[in-house]
Amino acid sequence: MYHRVYVHLVWTTRGREPLIDLPLADFLCGFLRAAARKEGAYVLEIGMVCSHVHVLARLHPTTSISRLLQRLKGASSAVAAKKGYGARNRRLLWAKGYSVQSVSVRALDSVRRYLRAQPMHHADEAIPGWRGDVAEYDVGSEIIAPRTPEVA
Repeated sequence: MYHRVYVHLVWTTRGREPLIDLPLADFLCGFLRAAARKEGAYVLEIGMVCSHVHVLARLHPTTSISRLLQRLKGASSAVAAKKGYGARNRRLLWAKGYSVQSVSVRALDSVRRYLRAQPMHHADEAIPGWRGDVAEYDVGSEIIAPRTPEVA
């Protein structure tokens, strides 16, 4: 079955607290990719500042968005706590809810640019030392992944 279902997901830390530091940002990039794959989704791009995360993902038509976000948010918080990640030794906690918007194939590049520009849009919330995500691209039905993410 041929499909191209793209979404832009956004969620914040609880109270929009600045909980995401450099080690946690690096962890989240790998973790979110691996967790998404378990739900039939591929993370193509991640934009992040210390208080929120943006994800561009390609979904399979049977992927449950609510289950995907439960895995991305809940599991990342639990595993990050277990591994000791968190800014200033504060546990990563996500706020309730999330935003999801569909993305057309034509809009993919502009959404990617928007995600990459998050540290400029929110300069006071930029993660010191974080150089951004290593993007993935899909070519037809194949996802081109430049690195192997950490398994969730």
